Amino acid sequence: MPESECGQYIVRAMSTSHFESADEADDTPAPANPLTFRIDDQHAGERLDKALARLIPDVSRSRIQQWIDVGAVTVNAQAIKARRILAYDDSVQVLPQPAADAGAYTPEQMPLDIVFEDATIVVLNKPPKRVVHPGAGNWSGTLLNGLLAHDEALINVPRAGIVHRLDADTSGLMVVAKTLAAHTDLVRQLQSRTVTREYWALVLGQPSPRGTVDAAIGRDPRNPLRFKVSTSDSAKPARTHYARIATKRADSVDISWLACRLDTGRTHQIRVHLEHLGHPIIGDPTYRRRLPPRADKPDGWIGFERQALHACRLSLDHPLTKQRLTWFRAPAADLAQLMSGLGFGPLDRASSVFT
Repeated sequence: MPESECGQYIVRAMSTSHFESADEADDTPAPANPLTFRIDDQHAGERLDKALARLIPDVSRSRIQQWIDVGAVTVNAQAIKARRILAYDDSVQVLPQPAADAGAYTPEQMPLDIVFEDATIVVLNKPPKRVVHPGAGNWSGTLLNGLLAHDEALINVPRAGIVHRLDADTSGLMVVAKTLAAHTDLVRQLQSRTVTREYWALVLGQPSPRGTVDAAIGRDPRNPLRFKVSTSDSAKPARTHYARIATKRADSVDISWLACRLDTGRTHQIRVHLEHLGHPIIGDPTYRRRLPPRADKPDGWIGFERQALHACRLSLDHPLTKQRLTWFRAPAADLAQLMSGLGFGPLDRASSVFT
């Protein structure tokens, strides 16, 4: 087999794999045959997991550690621990493993609103009422099931390539990785905040024209299904920027159209932060402080049956080409009808209020 250099390492890949060249990284699933690396003096003295993270940059360090834990990595033909310190001329062999949840889910045919697709990523517009991942009470009919039917190779990528999620009743744009390399790159972009996610929300009241909610979020001890702004040690930092686009009067109250941009991606983050401000999202079934009971008026904005929240804009650096790409989609039909009925529009504005 051909040999290629990775820094001062000599890499002998014993089968054709997506680790061998960038040209192949966009369309080849994880290889079934081993990769062999010979350690020279550049990285002698490093921990095994750190060295492999450099040798195989397309794969996250946590995933490499999982491979080590299951015995899929050997040093000099011996199973080893991640903290093993490598020596000069050690022979490291890696047998890449499928995702831990590979085979756990069943492909299901369903319509997918594909906004963009190439050999590296899929960008789609998720409809409301669609759960993203299988879980308790939702073991079928999820977006993940539909993605596996759309492209069976996604079984080789963790969670079928889903790197971020939307609540079931939130509509809008999501990106899905089609390769391990793209998955690792997108996760790192999310961590470094180079993925820009912008949402539209209809809220009760009239917030200030612009603002930022910088408040940690933790699980509500009184209700395990809710989260709340919290100062507990277990709370996670969360930051949401918002801008008021317009305000209308309906049923003697103000309703505002907000754009929200996330710096972090905590569960229910926008919903929690806006309720904390005293401006809950119209229709939210969980974060309803100040919202009127739906029984009072089953139609109109009071009777809207889901949180009026839509992920309208997504920007990221393409994992392979590094080109900056942006997509926009107007709200789903039910939310668009509500917004138009309240006098908000136009709803096809592609420019962001944050730029």
